[in-house]
Amino acid sequence: MKILLFGKNGQVGWELRRSLAPLGELVAVDSASKELCGDFTDPEGIARTVLAVAPDVIVNAAAHTAVDKAESEPELARTINALAPGVLAREAKKTNAWLVHYSTDYVFDGGGEKPWLESDATAPLNVYGATKLEGEQLILQSGCRHLIFRTSWVYGARGGNFAKTMLRLAGERDSLSVINDQVGAPTGADLLADVTAHAIRTAQLQPDVSGLYHLVAGGETTWHGYAGFVIDFARRAGIPLKVAQDAIKAVPTSAFPTPAKRPHNSRMDTTKLERTFDLYLPQWQTGVERMLSEVLEES
Repeated sequence: MKILLFGKNGQVGWELRRSLAPLGELVAVDSASKELCGDFTDPEGIARTVLAVAPDVIVNAAAHTAVDKAESEPELARTINALAPGVLAREAKKTNAWLVHYSTDYVFDGGGEKPWLESDATAPLNVYGATKLEGEQLILQSGCRHLIFRTSWVYGARGGNFAKTMLRLAGERDSLSVINDQVGAPTGADLLADVTAHAIRTAQLQPDVSGLYHLVAGGETTWHGYAGFVIDFARRAGIPLKVAQDAIKAVPTSAFPTPAKRPHNSRMDTTKLERTFDLYLPQWQTGVERMLSEVLEES
């Protein structure tokens, strides 16, 4: 099996290079690649890459993920998040390749408290969510065999993330204010990558698994709860921190105005994924603890 991976150096792409390598020949590119085009601002360039590589599976981990910046550059966000994936889907259909693509809970409006189902009505609140939804729709319309994984609150040990920011601030400040009215599940890039590899293996044997799935870690928390968990873990690990545990103030989203509106409810129902691929998704704390152990060892 030959796999073509776009976005090799992002948080998810970095982990996919590890998880996909045992499945077959892996060709990995990003926007800086020279011999093959991996630049999603050049959709026809990535079409030529697909033609040159002739993969059995295309995995797209490239995206415009700067949510607030997307509000001021909607056409660029649309090119990267919608039009380029649409081109990949077109090429996948031509060659009978599988397309694996990642989407987001931001396709929903974040209302209510129930976990979102794949079949729930979409209503994005911002440009990022709208462009990711259009990307999903173009893939579906192409008729190609696909696995679309909607996820949320993604982090990785490599690069910046919310946990690292909280640890840095906790070492610098006497008190912190963290949002407590957005609910979701921190989901590790490594978990996404491992599930992707498992799903691709399954898809090779069972083509009828083609479809849209929700993929997040188990359980739920708020950003405030997430911050408290991270800081408590670091404190127990003997990391010197300035902030007291009772000095982490819970505040509403309105305390931090941003150009893009954020959904309050990012809960996602993963029943379809778990049943289809015979998986158990671990609680979010499991992955965060492992990530923190790695980060604290390096610091």
